[in-house]
Amino acid sequence: MDKPLPPGLHVVATPIGNLGDLSPRAADTLRHASLILVEDTRVSAKLLAHIGAKVPMLRYDDHSGEKQRNAIVARLGSEAIVLVSDAGTPLISDPGYKLVRAARAAGHAVDTVPGPCAAIAALTLAGLPTDRFLFLGFLPAKAKARSDAIAEVSQLRTTLVLYESGPRLSDTLLALSSLLGEREAAVVREITKLHEQCVTGTLGQLASGYASDAPKGEIVIVVGPPIEAKTVSDDVLAAALDAAMESLSPSRAAADVAAELGIPRKRAYARALERSRK
Repeated sequence: MDKPLPPGLHVVATPIGNLGDLSPRAADTLRHASLILVEDTRVSAKLLAHIGAKVPMLRYDDHSGEKQRNAIVARLGSEAIVLVSDAGTPLISDPGYKLVRAARAAGHAVDTVPGPCAAIAALTLAGLPTDRFLFLGFLPAKAKARSDAIAEVSQLRTTLVLYESGPRLSDTLLALSSLLGEREAAVVREITKLHEQCVTGTLGQLASGYASDAPKGEIVIVVGPPIEAKTVSDDVLAAALDAAMESLSPSRAAADVAAELGIPRKRAYARALERSRK
């Protein structure tokens, strides 16, 4: 970057693990800033040292109030101030939107330097539908509030993306399984790092797998949309069950036919019992 960074607020995405993912434009913006707003100075100091940027930092996070925000906005007319998060894209599950809104309201320029985002990266790894997805951030910690939040989106026919911590992972997966059913899902962690991992399965399978093995760090859970229920007529179901029950018990026939036709096992079993009585 040959010319000075113009005054205003510059929202800069930073790597979520691999420092090589920092774009050249992002590096130049960080080097030429007057001030960098960070969540944790210790974390951002490592990134700045990596690119040789000697720029003052100021902590800006969930606890930053209106007074500090107003002081920052007052400087934007003459200074180039950069907003970063500890990792990934600012404003995604962090309070930066308040600063962006205040800067715009005061008439200052706001631009973005896009880059890594854990939610989007997890979607590319999960192998689940991406044509429609809803980002939920972190679910509430308390069980009742968490269940209410899940129930609110349970009927949406879209992929769900949420963040979670290792210690809460199993409980969250159990709650998702209980309220959403056995949807396909993925647990993605250590994205872009040496031990990047994407574990797939149903929500129940994943909950069982992590019940006694809480991984470290922040995690992305991706949950597929509800499975489309197939429309199968009673006549088609009856014919399939009659054929299966020539060699199988009603319960086994119902299980096989339900899997074959893609219908609830409960419906197939009720019909099988009815056919067996005739």
